[in-house]
Amino acid sequence: MGENQAGAARSHTVQSVERAIMLLDILGGKADGMSLTQISQQAGLPKSTIHGLLATLREGRLVEQSDDTGNYRLGVRLFELGNKVARSWDIREAALPIMRRLNKEFGETVHLGAEDNGEVLYLEKIEPDSLISIVSEVGIRLPMHCSGLGKVLLAQKSATEFKRYLSQKGLPALTSRTITSPKSLEKELAQIREQGYAMDDGETMEGLRCVAAPITDRDGRVRFAVSLAGQVRDMYGTRLKRIIKETKLAAKDISTRFLAQ
Repeated sequence: MGENQAGAARSHTVQSVERAIMLLDILGGKADGMSLTQISQQAGLPKSTIHGLLATLREGRLVEQSDDTGNYRLGVRLFELGNKVARSWDIREAALPIMRRLNKEFGETVHLGAEDNGEVLYLEKIEPDSLISIVSEVGIRLPMHCSGLGKVLLAQKSATEFKRYLSQKGLPALTSRTITSPKSLEKELAQIREQGYAMDDGETMEGLRCVAAPITDRDGRVRFAVSLAGQVRDMYGTRLKRIIKETKLAAKDISTRFLAQ
């Protein structure tokens, strides 16, 4: 986006709405709530401005204030709205039975993800019955260049879109195995397109291996992906080959169910 385009985009935004969104993001990081002073300091805005915005958000039940401490936290209406959004995503309904099948067959964690603002957003998770589980949550985000889900989605981008991603997000290292070279990543993305799956080999978390495959939407675009993740010691050799085969099949089956809805 050029300077003129960026300036035009900013001219069509409403500052108070932008600030309200910022406050919701800030409060989203503190489950136990924050004081007016803490919010003001983190937002870099005067208390008077923050207080007015919080009062409006509180009226709309988007923010709640504790009677005991006076601290602010996210309101129950956001939970209600979030559930409405979740119900509107047919992809979760289409994917869940297949994800459960994959989880039952291998006893590993299964994730469903989508791209949002240049990151992987985790939409659903099925955990194994074992005591060992993957540290992840529905709603978290990860960089696209190092996660299995992300690399599947990144592989679908055009050269122009890929360059824009690099300029906006970069290639930060999460572990010693994270790919940080654009050329190396381009080479891997080409391989992903050819083989139909991606792998995170300890790139987001040491000792974790993940296999991911693309899900096609009604328009024939890859907007979602499904993955199976487990410990490296449990995902190798013949078993890894089976996981790759079944994860690709699961992605195909989810795409078919999604189209049929």
